[in-house]
Amino acid sequence: MEKFTKFLEQVDAIVWGVPLIVLIIVTGIYLTLRLRGLQIVHLPKALKYMFKNEEDGTGEVSSFGALCTALSATIGTGNIVGVATAIGVLAGGPGALFWMWLAAFLGMATKYAEGFLAVRYRKIEADGHVLGGPFYYIENGMGHQWRWLAKLFAFFGACVGLFGIGTFTQVNGIASAVQGFFDPDKTNTVRILGADYSIAIVITAVVLALCVGLVVIGGLKRIASVSQVVVPFMAVIYIVAALVLIVVNIEKLPGAFVEIFEGAFGIKPIAGGVFASIAVAMQKGVARGIFSNEAGLGSAPIAAAAAKTKEPVRQGLVTMTGTFIDTIVVCTMTGLSIVMMGTWADKSLEGVQVTTAAFQKGLYFLPSDVAAFILMICLVFFAFTTILGWDYYGERCLEYLSNGSRTAVKIYRWLYILAVFIGPYMTVAAVWTIADIFNGLMAIPNIIALIVLSGIISKETKEYFAKKH
Repeated sequence: MEKFTKFLEQVDAIVWGVPLIVLIIVTGIYLTLRLRGLQIVHLPKALKYMFKNEEDGTGEVSSFGALCTALSATIGTGNIVGVATAIGVLAGGPGALFWMWLAAFLGMATKYAEGFLAVRYRKIEADGHVLGGPFYYIENGMGHQWRWLAKLFAFFGACVGLFGIGTFTQVNGIASAVQGFFDPDKTNTVRILGADYSIAIVITAVVLALCVGLVVIGGLKRIASVSQVVVPFMAVIYIVAALVLIVVNIEKLPGAFVEIFEGAFGIKPIAGGVFASIAVAMQKGVARGIFSNEAGLGSAPIAAAAAKTKEPVRQGLVTMTGTFIDTIVVCTMTGLSIVMMGTWADKSLEGVQVTTAAFQKGLYFLPSDVAAFILMICLVFFAFTTILGWDYYGERCLEYLSNGSRTAVKIYRWLYILAVFIGPYMTVAAVWTIADIFNGLMAIPNIIALIVLSGIISKETKEYFAKKH
């Protein structure tokens, strides 16, 4: 088993290595140029469209509901834990945050293209049921001869949802956060299949499976309705807490920005020489930015396709705001909190501990347990909504693979709930690595389609804005 795990880790390093990261970034640069900096020029309009739904649009959920469904899968533990991992003293340092911003800026153009194509090539059935995403814009946009590539994407997507990113990794994160707060020393345990587990873990598994089951059995409309409430709610709580931290420690903000830019350009290298320092900060920041906002992976357009809209450009703009909210807003709040409080430089801390320590130190007027509780609640909500979002992605991928079989989707749904239930007890590293590999492999068919169809994206985008002026 150890040899198999090491083999998977080597494959993971290849899949998520420099070539894929460079491919995604170059695609972002290419689309930014072809769309003439659309993510800057039309961002105000995109933010306006985010809240203003089309009255006569066709689809299953509102544009805002589709965005919240996508954000539910995108805003996850990576926004709290992932940022801390990227800018830790043993990783990229504060400079990684700058490169995360750059990845998000380019990723907004990529996300726009994904949202545009999702609506442009989606399939709407007679009963109003919508199916769309990379598999349809690959098949209908590139041609039927590329259907094998679309099937490949759908297979990888269904696997990611069921076997990792959507279930085990998120559930395990929730369980660890709950146990870490309520029973860190495992004083209350129960024996299950020869192993001792904290009662907090057992209760979490049951409650979480019930909550997920009640939502996902209701299908997309229920997932969207829950996401429209939970996503803004959890994001506001976290952003407000981080803003309060920044405001009460405002004198440290200028110094934090200085550290970020010095680290990004090697003026103040954290390890090795100047060029080595820049390379590490760039690699960690860009990789974390891509992981966080999922630009280029092809997940968000699956939700975008269901939006009630008749304008692909309009939905592309709304989809683009997801990257802005996820990375430019939420990840920035985390990054500034950590850099301002200096917890990134503490070698004794890792992962969520870095962010927790920053909140406890920055929100000094609160008892440390209260600050830690706020962060735990945010983590739980972030991970819970990611579970919901990835169930929807997985279902749509399987629906395409099975040629619309509702029976296959129902079986997938129940298997998904089961995976959530057993998630807290899964400790095999191979599970996370396999999920990571599938997640990276999703990007390749999607990126190919974005590049091939970039001419259509550019042409119709220009025509849309020409009509508006």
